[in-house]
Amino acid sequence: MTSRFLGEFEQMVLLAVLQLETQASAVGIMEELDERAGRSVSRGALYKTLERLEQKGLLEWTTEDGSPERGGHPRRLFAVTSRGIAALQESRQALNQLWEGLDSVLEGEGS
Repeated sequence: MTSRFLGEFEQMVLLAVLQLETQASAVGIMEELDERAGRSVSRGALYKTLERLEQKGLLEWTTEDGSPERGGHPRRLFAVTSRGIAALQESRQALNQLWEGLDSVLEGEGS
């Protein structure tokens, strides 16, 4: 891995892939990010992130044969690797430790 922690968008993409299980296509990931996180993303930004995650060894993909609905064009299905799971766990642990003890500040009088 080039950096120790995942970026916010990288985390969101990996989590969306996990939510979609075996049906994590680029279109599905974009829809998942929009529906669950309220984050609209361009196809180009998503593909660049998917490529970066693959280069880091956090994501892999396979090709599914094209259906008649897709004009016979194949599609990529993405999956998080065990290394990707470990990176998500590490990021979650770091964030949880930073959040610890801040409930009174974040939910208190200043909000």
